[in-house]
Amino acid sequence: MGLKHPKYKVAVVQAAPAFLDLDASIDKTISLIKEAAENGASLVAFPETFIPGYPWHIWLDSPAWSMGKGYTARYFDNSLAYDSPEADRLRAAVKESGITAVLGLSERYEGSLYIAQWILNPEGETVATRRKLRATFCERTVYGEGDGSDLAVHDIPGLGRVGALCCWEHLQPLSKYAMFAQNEQVHIAAWPSFSVYQPAAYALSGEVNTAAARVYAVEGGCFVLSPCATISSEMIDELCDAPNKHDLIQAGGGYARIFGPDGRDLATPFSPEEEGILYADIDLAAIPMAKAAADPVGHYSRPDVTRLLFNPRKAQRVEYVQHAEAEGVNVAPVTFPQRSEG
Repeated sequence: MGLKHPKYKVAVVQAAPAFLDLDASIDKTISLIKEAAENGASLVAFPETFIPGYPWHIWLDSPAWSMGKGYTARYFDNSLAYDSPEADRLRAAVKESGITAVLGLSERYEGSLYIAQWILNPEGETVATRRKLRATFCERTVYGEGDGSDLAVHDIPGLGRVGALCCWEHLQPLSKYAMFAQNEQVHIAAWPSFSVYQPAAYALSGEVNTAAARVYAVEGGCFVLSPCATISSEMIDELCDAPNKHDLIQAGGGYARIFGPDGRDLATPFSPEEEGILYADIDLAAIPMAKAAADPVGHYSRPDVTRLLFNPRKAQRVEYVQHAEAEGVNVAPVTFPQRSEG
């Protein structure tokens, strides 16, 4: 019979978030999940921190301004906790639609926030939760960081081996190689939007970051689903309280794409201001064809010359030591709650 390769339709979201509104964010996310499922998609991918939107206020002024305007508190309160009724609504919607969803969210866990991605299977069950390994630039005023366990690829029945990264994690060569080495076949490259500091900071442009997603596809020999949010005029009105701020951020900035393992576009892109869902039919049989020429973790590697040292263990913030154990006294082990999972 030979090896069978999955074939299915994928969906990639380009849309503005319901900024700083958790309930409205859940409503919009559920609507897009249903739309993708009704159009025959087996997998739908969402932009970075689509729930409740990317914190663009951190790029426009000082932390004191963000605090004084109430953005800091509002963003925390409207971020998503996995053990919440809002998260339960998402689980139920995914199950009802019978689709695999890769959500982008600001994760609220106890007193901290994390840039997170949540993979749910068609039964509404968690396949994985992950956190961005290192928040980028001024994002570090808002978010904590992930650990090596967040560089993971997951077998999903009918879909193949699926992984995800956020934004400039795609500029981290060693993190990318850790993903390639796990035989990643379908990759979600989630982005916030590309209309801040333009045209002065070309590295933040859609052209550069779309190129990074395309290169990921070619380097990894995998399909890349690249969802990207847009910035709405309502968000501009919310964020720009002074004329100079209109020079720092503009509406639009959507650059969603779907790339094949040879780097080609598989869907016609929307305009940067447009909202919608991109669709493409993918066939994983294209992957061995691409890797026949160059497999960077297989026949096209030189482990005798360069190798990656990768620690995939989950980091423990606190290690509890029992004095009695140190003195040789047998005591029952003490367990403490660890990071919650979706």
